[in-house]
Amino acid sequence: AAGFSQQCSTCHSTTVWTGATFNHSTTPFPLTGSHTSVQCSTCHKNNVYAGLSTDCVSCHLTDFNAATNPNHVQSGFPQQCSMCHTTTVWTGASYNHSTTPFPLTGAHTSVQCSTCHKNNVYAGLPTTCVSCHLANYNSTTNPNHTQAGFPQDCSLCHSTTTFSGATFDHSKTLFPLTGSHVSVTCATCHANNVYAGLPTTCVSCHLANYNSATNPNHAQAGFPQQCSTCHSTTSWAGATFNHSTTAFALTGAHVSVQCNLCHINGTYAGTPKDCYSCHSAEYKNTTNPGHQAAGIPTTCATCHTTASWAGATFTHTWFPTGHGSAKTCSDCHLNPSDYSVFTCTTCHTKSQTDSRHSGRSGYVYNSANCYQCHRSGGGN
Repeated sequence: AAGFSQQCSTCHSTTVWTGATFNHSTTPFPLTGSHTSVQCSTCHKNNVYAGLSTDCVSCHLTDFNAATNPNHVQSGFPQQCSMCHTTTVWTGASYNHSTTPFPLTGAHTSVQCSTCHKNNVYAGLPTTCVSCHLANYNSTTNPNHTQAGFPQDCSLCHSTTTFSGATFDHSKTLFPLTGSHVSVTCATCHANNVYAGLPTTCVSCHLANYNSATNPNHAQAGFPQQCSTCHSTTSWAGATFNHSTTAFALTGAHVSVQCNLCHINGTYAGTPKDCYSCHSAEYKNTTNPGHQAAGIPTTCATCHTTASWAGATFTHTWFPTGHGSAKTCSDCHLNPSDYSVFTCTTCHTKSQTDSRHSGRSGYVYNSANCYQCHRSGGGN
């Protein structure tokens, strides 16, 4: 009746005729798990063996229709039982959510299906966070998400590992956090729960610091309110200013001078750049040579450098400073009050010069005449 093959050895052995066995693995439906101990007639009803369907539901349709946790029929579950069930045991079905557009991670992996799939709805559910967490969004007060106008994409700040301890990547905004800003609580800058449209200027948070600063007095000095010009986010104290961005770059000893030594009475704007405005006392008190008496110009940089005030040098335009035995300015400039006056006759005696200028037309023994012919200090 079943149409079995008449090749008895397929199921029987020569040891004993009864207790025949059949190797189901030679068919398109190998038996595994609990299927191996099921009576043949359980699946092969009415003695039908040939042409039976291998679909799970061909035997388990009653189980499929009767399932209530969840309701398979109402949920529109596919009738391919092996997607969730195994042949080892029918209960304790599991579903591989990673095969869907919404893989489960973190705390989502241990949530009961019905928590998200309410009213037995499985097909067509939205994958947005807020579809499940709208109540969390609306009830949050630290900060108040609704009032602050936060986006409803929870994953921007929350993770599936734990809902609390949310973090926000500020580097994706127009104001990346650096230095001490990283550890500041959100409410410190986002007062009154205002997050959207806040200014990114330093002074929007630090105006009180600006107005109360006294060393120097920022408001009185007319400092710009762009704090980052001098301050960093690492530490508010120890501000530095890049003087090279001004018309008076600091070099040499000027680098280590306190600001208030040049910027008297907190005056920063319009401070003169000429040397004499700061160094008039040095100019007037100098005696070697006496600058004021000698009529030396007040352009200090002509002889001095910012590396050291002492050891000034002057470039003689026409006459070499190392001429003969002269070592200092006073060797030739005998009058410290007038450096336009010089003498050659201190070193060059009349007897020496007369003998060398015998027969020279216009020769006169005096310093002015010496310089007229010997401007480079040479003998010819």
